[in-house]
This record gives sequence, C-alpha cells and structure tokens, in this order.
Amino acid sequence: MALVHRVLGAHLLLFIALGSAVAEPSSTIGGSLLFQNRGMLAPLGRSAPLILASSQSSSLVSTKANLGFLAPLPPRPNPISKPALAQTLTTLSAPTYVMTAARRGLYASPKAGTSVEKIRYIIGQAESRRDGYDAVQHGAKIRPAKRPTQMTIRDIYAWIKATPGQPHAIGRYQFIPKTLKRLVTELGVPQSAPFTPELQDALSDILLADAGLHAFQAGQMKRHTFMHNLAKIWAGLPTSSGKSHYHGLAGNKASITWKAFDAQMRDIQSG
Repeated sequence: MALVHRVLGAHLLLFIALGSAVAEPSSTIGGSLLFQNRGMLAPLGRSAPLILASSQSSSLVSTKANLGFLAPLPPRPNPISKPALAQTLTTLSAPTYVMTAARRGLYASPKAGTSVEKIRYIIGQAESRRDGYDAVQHGAKIRPAKRPTQMTIRDIYAWIKATPGQPHAIGRYQFIPKTLKRLVTELGVPQSAPFTPELQDALSDILLADAGLHAFQAGQMKRHTFMHNLAKIWAGLPTSSGKSHYHGLAGNKASITWKAFDAQMRDIQSG
C-alpha cells in the first residue's frame, strides 16, 4: 500500500511540474527567446516587430521617374469626406483658366483666407512659384501639348504613358503619377474631369490630411511635427536642418528657408 502511495505521489508531482511548464511556454530558436503571450510573435533583440500595425503613406517625391518614395506619416484617424466638388466634376465645362501675367501676380502674393489656403500658398511657393497650377517639372523633356489646367485627367495619364523615363510632376502641388492616381481614386474623380485649380486644391487637401492637418488644427499635433510631415510629402519644403527631407535625391532640395517656413506656419497657427 505504501508503494502505491509513493507511485501516486510521484505522478502527482510530475503532473504539477508539467502543468507549470505549460502555463508559461517559451522556446529558443536561433538563440532568440520568443514570447507567445503578447498578442504578436516578436523575437527579442529585433529593432521592430515582425508585423507593423501602423500604415505608411506614400510621399509625393520620387527617386525615379514614376516611383513614389515611401515616407512615414501618421495615419488619418477618419476617412476624408469627398467635397461636393467631386459630385459635380462630370458636369463642369471645359477649363478656361490660363496662368497670365496678372494671375501670376496674384499667385505670387499671399491672400487672406483660411488656414488651409495659406498652407497651400506656402507649398505653392516651394513647389511651383513661377507657373502655379500650370507648372510641369522642369526635368520633363517632353512637355504636354496643352497647359495642365487645360488638360483632363485622361490627358495627363496619356502624356505620362507616352513619355516614359522622364519626370512627370505636374500642377501647383507637383503631383507625381503614383500619387495622382491614388488621390484621383480616393476622391472619386472621373478621368474626364479637367485638371482645374479647384480640382488640384481638392487633391492636395487629401495630402494635407495625410500629414496631420486635422490634428494640427485641433491643437493635438505640434507645429514643427506637422511641418516635418509636410516636408516628407513636398521636397521643396525644408526640415529644421534647413534642407529638404529628400536633399540630394533625384536633385531635390528645399526652395524656401526653415525660418520663413516656420514664421508663416506660426502666423497660421496663431490665427
């Protein structure tokens, strides 16, 4: 009988020991300890988890002719609502906008307006100071047959397809093909829509939201953080170093100073 008790006791101790081991499983693979109770399998010592929860927004800048350069931007907390403009694009008449000398004069001086309009002005000064909404990247050897504001989205796509191997940044905000297609799709713009200043502004507003505009306006994002986010989208804007976030890549450089950029953004922030 005593022997039976000893055998049962030994089995009981073995059961307890095994239960303890099962309660906190761990294994060593290649010298890295893997923990399985944190919701994600991630070996210690890695610089980043195997799966990232946050998304990355593509930059307006490209290091090659038609490729977007990925830059980390904060994800938008809410979907961007489509403006009423998108619902009437198919009924708009042919564009009549031309960047005349008189219009250049208006474009070259800041106008009183909303904070978004003032931010657009800063970007325009950095990206397309001379030609504004009719700007085409200077590196494009084969330019469109018409002014950008007299083209439709379909016309722009056709120009891009017909002239491979060159830069295709276009308009006031220097949209590259990959970014333009994403924004057109997100806004629900038909390819028959003219590339008017109003449409260009509406497309740029999505990028402003990508950079954290709503959080900045609500006081939930610091001014310099927002400015750096903008500089990750538009290469003509400087970072606090005074240089473009993409300085030296594909010839990119900042076209305004950090001091001027910060002063204008401070005025916008103060209202």
